[in-house]
Amino acid sequence: MMTQKFRSVLVANRGEIARRVMRSCREAGLRTVAVFSDADEDEPFVTEADLAVRLPGVTATDTYLRADLIIEAARRTGAEAIHPGYGFLSENADFARATLDAGLVFIGPPPEAMELMGDKLRSKTRMQELGVPVLPAIEVTHLAAGELRKAATDIGFPLLVKASAGGGGRGMRIVRDLEQTSDAVAAARREAQSAFGDETVFLERYLEAPRHIEIQVFADDHDQVVALFERECSIQRRHQKIVEECPSPAVNDTLRKQLSEAAVTTARAADYRGAGTVEFVLAEDGSFYFLEMNTRLQVEHPVTEAVTGLDLVRLQLEVAQGLPLPEEALSPTMSGHAIEVRLYAEDPANGFLPTAGRIHDFSFESTPGLRVDAGVRAGSVVSTYYDSMLAKVIAHAVDRTTAAGVLAKSLRLMHVDGVVTNRQLLVDVLEHPRFLAGTTPTSFLDDHPDLLAARAVDERLRLHALVAALSGYACAPEEHSVLPAVPAGWRNNPPMRSHDRALERVQYAVQDTTVNIGFSVAGREVTAEVDGERVDAVALHLSADVVDLEVAGIRRTYTVLAVDDVVHVHDADGMTTLGELSRFPAPDAGGHAGSATAPMPGVVLDVLVSQGCVVSTGDRLVVLEAMKMEHTVTSPTDGTVAEVLVVSGDQVEAGAVLVVLADDADDDADATPA
Repeated sequence: MMTQKFRSVLVANRGEIARRVMRSCREAGLRTVAVFSDADEDEPFVTEADLAVRLPGVTATDTYLRADLIIEAARRTGAEAIHPGYGFLSENADFARATLDAGLVFIGPPPEAMELMGDKLRSKTRMQELGVPVLPAIEVTHLAAGELRKAATDIGFPLLVKASAGGGGRGMRIVRDLEQTSDAVAAARREAQSAFGDETVFLERYLEAPRHIEIQVFADDHDQVVALFERECSIQRRHQKIVEECPSPAVNDTLRKQLSEAAVTTARAADYRGAGTVEFVLAEDGSFYFLEMNTRLQVEHPVTEAVTGLDLVRLQLEVAQGLPLPEEALSPTMSGHAIEVRLYAEDPANGFLPTAGRIHDFSFESTPGLRVDAGVRAGSVVSTYYDSMLAKVIAHAVDRTTAAGVLAKSLRLMHVDGVVTNRQLLVDVLEHPRFLAGTTPTSFLDDHPDLLAARAVDERLRLHALVAALSGYACAPEEHSVLPAVPAGWRNNPPMRSHDRALERVQYAVQDTTVNIGFSVAGREVTAEVDGERVDAVALHLSADVVDLEVAGIRRTYTVLAVDDVVHVHDADGMTTLGELSRFPAPDAGGHAGSATAPMPGVVLDVLVSQGCVVSTGDRLVVLEAMKMEHTVTSPTDGTVAEVLVVSGDQVEAGAVLVVLADDADDDADATPA
């Protein structure tokens, strides 16, 4: 193949992968071009690019999924190549072909390979012909109810509904009985259409507690294909990986060789070029089965880079220019152990619902062996329009235990203030005995629901509340409009006690409870009562953003960030977010009793009830879409629908009332069942 040099690359993606690709482009001396939606105009990947082109709109459908707009942006800026990152159009053969037809270089595999492997049913058939073991599957997109029931029975339960063009856990549902099948297929079809523009779904036999093992492959146009070891990705939520590592504690040299040979066979069968990943499930008995091939760079590629010392994006750029894979890639070696976690804006204690808002602080300590690939910075806005991943945090060390320890410590010290994240869950996973023993199947989080529960209000959390109160106390001088330099609480009226001796009271909301604090400060001595328990402390330093406190002979330094009535308190063990409660709440602050509310900002996809419907606790009321995932709002109680406040297409904020329920269903003769 002739070499096809390029000097400018447009990255057809956003967030951390756009920044990651542009970093390797800069190191290779290439000019970078970003495309961005209206919602992303202030994000780091936009300002870091040499040139950037606006894609008007905010939804993925209007922006990042518009192949015509992206190719036109490349033409306007003189970009000679397009890198698709992952997600969006990265596995879209039509986009790859349109890029090539426009005379541009597509930094990815040939469209024909994408079509073969993008059709999961077709790829399974091909792998079976080549002797690679696969799980049975049946395409069911448009089957009638009776045909669907037969297909499900033929596959056997439990089974998995999967999007044929899918990835990242979207368009997937576990089904355990016939009654769930129809709804699961319908929901998977909608989600697949929204995320990938293709509603094709199929049923596949579901293994209850396998391990998820994948092989990184790379191929060039000189008939060279190489496997760059495995990655274990078994710890998942909603069928999406959140912890990935290399090497896998479940893979020995013999199994690694077998998996690598199967992966290379897969890549050769597709006439592959560039970076790809072949995914397998590993059963408890050691047997493995081909799942799919992802024809793109994976989110978790940094763990492979860490243990091999290779820059996979740089290799993509070179292979796309017709260059052969270098010797270091053809004869790779594996050094040490790497673990990656995905930091999401989501609430694990609330069904992993995505969260949105402005990030007030995003910072971390630089540590040897630590890598942070972030898509955000302080001031970034996490919207409801795209995936909620904020960053990937990777630790590389001499062994697995050290890597887990470095990563957990770094996460504890990281500041991510402004949105709820899964950070504490990630720390708890990394420190869990079962994880440290290397015995974690894909059912790990289901097996340990305690990891998903909201943290109990304990002594440390109450101490954080006291720190928040002391920080607020220290802010008082800054709030004086006339004499800001006078001491806190100073008065020129002699009969009044100084603020040093006055009793301060404050109440904070923490998770689903409140913490009540009364305290006084005399010099450095702090006397406090926290939820009825006395605390004596020495305040060695008090300021708005730093509190140095000694309690029971133990001294700790806390950093504090207050935004409006929300206070974020950090120490070496983690962070607590507290909401200061008003002493005089509004009369209607209790909200709407008996109503179903939006658990997160999103778009209403479907309204399943109407006024007068009788509903029971748990009945489905409204379907929302947020961050490319569907979420069903169910009835919190038995009752009658008194009012429906939304229609399909409405954009709603978190906490918005969607459906008002009356509690007199039994007395309503006109009520109709949902």
